Order: sequence, then structure tokens, then C-alpha cells
Amino acid sequence: MTNTIPGPDGQPRCFWCKAAPEFFEYHDREWGFPVDDDRHLFEKLCLESFQSGLSWRTILAKRDNFRKAFKNFDFHKVARFTEKDVERLLEDAGIVRHRGKIEAVINNAQRAKELVSEEGSLAAYVWRFEPQERPDVDPQTLSTSPESVALSKDLKKRGWKFVGPTTVYAFMQSMGLVNDHAHECCMRHEIDKARKRFKRPVV
Repeated sequence: MTNTIPGPDGQPRCFWCKAAPEFFEYHDREWGFPVDDDRHLFEKLCLESFQSGLSWRTILAKRDNFRKAFKNFDFHKVARFTEKDVERLLEDAGIVRHRGKIEAVINNAQRAKELVSEEGSLAAYVWRFEPQERPDVDPQTLSTSPESVALSKDLKKRGWKFVGPTTVYAFMQSMGLVNDHAHECCMRHEIDKARKRFKRPVV
């Protein structure tokens, strides 16, 4: 079975785009491009945790609702949420109403503030775990990596929740820490170029 499908322009895209028409835009504009913005990184970690047990299509369709519900994932604001906010969010039909995951976002926002205080930025911290390139491993054949296991373990040690190795690896794929586009995918070369231009954040 081929690992790509033709996109709207006839060019090959990663096969997972077949799952939903809206995936093509997400695939071409976001997935795999390197990110160094703390708010965006925090948002993606949160959304990946919400996706656990669900489809990404469900989360992507609700992403604007999540952003509205969680103050655009400004972790400084979310860190101040109270039990009243939890109850409010549990009544919000526009998001995934899972108490544990909602509470995890609030907890993780508090932990993110601590991490930034200690490490300088969430971006500088996350990019220290950038996976080594492994040309012997075909794209999209892994669900974890040694680096995602290490990042997951360290985040948990710092008190973060819903950040297992699989969740963290999906985060790494989407935020450009690894180029996991199929070899034949028309975006793989674009991501390679973006990663070469990208200045790794340091503090």
C-alpha cells in the first residue's frame, strides 16, 4: 500500500490526509514546520493530550473553541483558572468535556510558568529534546522515540499530566522537531528547508 495520496493539486501528500478533506490544509501549512513560540507549543501539548483516545479530526474541528475556552492557551492566564472555571468548561459543548484533561491543562499551565522561570522559555527546553535523524527508520512508523520518552519522563517529573511518550511524539511530529512526512510527500522537502533555516531557541 502506498504511503501517499494525491492532493487537490495532484501532488502526493501523506496518506493520513485521506481521513478528512480539511487535513490537506493542516498538512501543508502546519504539520512538521518548526515552532519556537511558547504559546503555540503549549497549545499543541494541550490539544495532543485532549486527543488521547479520540481522533485528531475531532480536535482540529474544535480547535477554535478550545482556543476561546482556554484564553488562546496563554498559560499565564490559564494558570489562574479555578474550580469555577473547570465547572464552566465542563458545560462547554464546543470542547471535549473531560474533567481530567481540563484539569490537566490548568495544572500544566502552572507547571509551564515554573518551567519558563527555570529554563528561560518553553521552546528552549523542548528543543533540547530534538530527536536525532534516523535515516534507517521510515517516516510514520514510530509512535514513540527515545527522545519522546525522555521528554515525557522529564515533564512528568516536573508535575505535568497527560504527557505520555506517544502524546509527546505526536507533538514532536507536528511542531517540527522531527520531519516525519513520507519520503514521497511533496511537503517533505519543504519541511527539510524550513528546519535548516530554523534557528534553534537557546537561552
